[in-house]
Amino acid sequence: MTAPTLPIAPVPVDDPKKKKQEEVSDGKKKGVDSKADEGEELSEEDLQLKNELEMLVERLKEPTTELHRPALETLRTLIRTSTSSMTSVPKPLKFLRPHYPELQTLYEQWPASDDKDLFADILSVLAMTYSDTQPHGTLHYRLLATASSKTPSDPGSWGHEYIRHLAAELGSEYTIRFEAGRDTTELITLGLECAKFLLEHNSEADAVDLLEELENISKIIELVNKDTFTRVCAYMLSCVNFLPPPDDVSFLRTVHDIYMQYQKVPNALAIAIRLGDRTLIEADFRAPANPQMKRQLAFLLARAQIPFEWVQPEDFEELPEDLIGCLSNSYLSVHFRQYGKELAVLEPKSLEDIYKTHLENVRTATNVDSARANLAGTFVNAFVNAGFGNDKLMVEAEEGNSWIYKNKDHGMMSATASLGLSLLWDTDVGLSHVDKYTYSSEEHIKAGALLATGILNCSVRTDADAALALLGEYITNKSTALKTSAIIGLGLAYVGSHREDLINLLLPIVGDESISMEIASISALALGFIGVGSCHYEVTSTILQTLMERDDNQLNEKWGRFMALGLALQFLGQQEASDTTIETLKAIPHPLSKQAQILVDICSYAGTSNVLKIQSLLHHCSDHLNKDKEDDTFQAFAVIGIALIAMGEDVGAEMALRQFNHLMHYGEPTIRKSVPLALGLLSASNPQLPILDTLSKYSHDNDIQVVLSAIFAMGLVGAGSNNARLAQMLRQLAGYYYKEPDCLFMVRIAQGLVHMGKGTIGINPFFSDRQIMSRTAIAGLLATLTAFTDTKGFILDRYHWMLYFLVTAMYPRFLITLNEELTSVPVTVRVGQAVDVVGQAGKPRTISGFQTHQTPVRLGTTERAELATEEYLPFAHTLEGFVILQKNPGWETQDTMEL
Repeated sequence: MTAPTLPIAPVPVDDPKKKKQEEVSDGKKKGVDSKADEGEELSEEDLQLKNELEMLVERLKEPTTELHRPALETLRTLIRTSTSSMTSVPKPLKFLRPHYPELQTLYEQWPASDDKDLFADILSVLAMTYSDTQPHGTLHYRLLATASSKTPSDPGSWGHEYIRHLAAELGSEYTIRFEAGRDTTELITLGLECAKFLLEHNSEADAVDLLEELENISKIIELVNKDTFTRVCAYMLSCVNFLPPPDDVSFLRTVHDIYMQYQKVPNALAIAIRLGDRTLIEADFRAPANPQMKRQLAFLLARAQIPFEWVQPEDFEELPEDLIGCLSNSYLSVHFRQYGKELAVLEPKSLEDIYKTHLENVRTATNVDSARANLAGTFVNAFVNAGFGNDKLMVEAEEGNSWIYKNKDHGMMSATASLGLSLLWDTDVGLSHVDKYTYSSEEHIKAGALLATGILNCSVRTDADAALALLGEYITNKSTALKTSAIIGLGLAYVGSHREDLINLLLPIVGDESISMEIASISALALGFIGVGSCHYEVTSTILQTLMERDDNQLNEKWGRFMALGLALQFLGQQEASDTTIETLKAIPHPLSKQAQILVDICSYAGTSNVLKIQSLLHHCSDHLNKDKEDDTFQAFAVIGIALIAMGEDVGAEMALRQFNHLMHYGEPTIRKSVPLALGLLSASNPQLPILDTLSKYSHDNDIQVVLSAIFAMGLVGAGSNNARLAQMLRQLAGYYYKEPDCLFMVRIAQGLVHMGKGTIGINPFFSDRQIMSRTAIAGLLATLTAFTDTKGFILDRYHWMLYFLVTAMYPRFLITLNEELTSVPVTVRVGQAVDVVGQAGKPRTISGFQTHQTPVRLGTTERAELATEEYLPFAHTLEGFVILQKNPGWETQDTMEL
């Protein structure tokens, strides 16, 4: 057994006045006069202790070495057994403090021996009272005590406060030695001892901080045990967003290894997905032997849109059919419709159900643009009824009476494409509905059918590869509309798949100078979708070469920004991997180069909360350009980039909101129209009241571009939330802008987004308790916002179909519990607001203000669920999406005991 430890409060560093004040206050609290050190008014007990300590010091000065050991042992016992409050210095240290300098001198005179090592140990503790004038004294004597001793004492035997003091000195000493190029081995060894003690005494955060300062965080894997690893991992994950590269990645890898060490495979796989590491993902997926756990992992991989080949490198038949179904998202459509039935939202909604025009305060508009109104109705109908496959305007419409024919030209294309959204994820039924339109003689309807094919296959993989078979032949078609639809359709259908055959199919179009900038840019964007986050060398080099070789007139076209985005998406989430590409872009003497540099940079650090990157983007926003001579589009991407980087973490997001407020006051028109878009991205599908009020204010701005961006951003913020306050705001805007066709069109789009999937589908890119960022979702959101950087040129022109880019971010916000046969099983769960419990003592509640429901249930962006019964055990680490349950083996025993 170790001797009793005492709490030792170190004297504050570099503040003698404050130290003196504390001593005075201690004296008053203890009933001891401030002149106690001079021997005045000490209690009999204190006087006896002081005299005993002074006698022991005198013994140490005597030449008779036999007296030294007993004196040192007595000193050690007195210091260890003394008690004190946490606010005062223990009395033995207080009385020994005046003798510290002479004890130091005495120590230097002693020859090397075990006694001298013990003396150094005691001096190390005494040095805590001299840290203001002699910094690092505690560490200095501790190292001397351990350097020559064959059996060095355990530093933890001196207590918790001593270890914390030692840890603080270790960190600063390590930095000094490391910068000077000196050996740090002994510091690391001592640091590991301290970290072990801290972990054993519920100070996991201090242990992690110490090892991070010593740049040896991976060593914590050997120190944690089954009782401490959960708290350590939770703290380390909460630190990741505040660490600079490459420390953030090393933290994630360490957490991954700890989880694997304790067989927490779903947690480990979530980290591997976050890292985007193919090797780790494959190893984690193959780790468990339990077939139910494998299915659960497959559901997680399917949600993250991980390329199928990563877990099935060579032989497609190797995996069982049910596992391939989970990986391919084949169960999504069936369960989603069942979920709609449970929530009583299966019935299709009409446009009037959404608009509620009887509640609008509007006089009858005289100049209603019926074509524009019908086009808006197309999108509203598609977004609201997405995934249910039974809307009245398109799917269930009678032959020849379809909504398509109530639109003109390009409107027909968007109307036909909306079929894909209504039939989303249902590839079998969907293709049969869309197929009849591919034979239409009307070019726009045929183009819409191709786009619909791509949309309905988004997020779902099929053995037949129907999307490639149907769309592949059209990418060389002479018709621009058909070619565009086929290319974008392929991008949406195979988003995140990293398929080499598709890349080889589309890459020649990007590099062909005879092809228009529009088609080349759309192809680059489709490649960005397919290879998102892959850093594909050939795609990168081809796009860079195209940007170098195309003449200025072509690069000046509005389409150039999509080519830049296609390049940037290759590096999504890859951090410094894009450095070479950015340097290459700097050599291109065209304004598009600057747009591309910013896009590549912001994509590389998306969701990382990297402060330095946000600062550099703010510098771009502070430039005041001559609009007639310089292209300021790069500033729009800089503003969106601030939101993209900050959105991964709440503190960063809050700081970004303050910056946006300043930019709206002082920014140029390009910046002002981009701020609402950035707000929409920052809080997608998460309608927070301050953001809604801010956007409501911007929706009445003098600048029509700001108004259009703000209204659309309101749709993004409320997407799939059915937020009643936001719905009312939009109805008021519809009345306010009834004479402005463009604004009214945007209001209708926003209304459709707010009621997306009748309130069951969200577009927030973060999932798995907001720990994983979906790269495919970010790709779709960024592509949509890029179209809004020139609203008049794209969305309000004939390219309104770009709104369908959002489909890659659309996913049901549900919790569906399944049994081992993968059929839905109702279970009682508690759903409430997620609470951050990192570092809190004991086992605090992880949710607040919860309500109890039967599954399936809808989860908001910031909500969390937990099982309300012990009858089942989940295979998943977070209750979100598809969760497979197994019967708790202890449950039947418990029932028997109760009986």
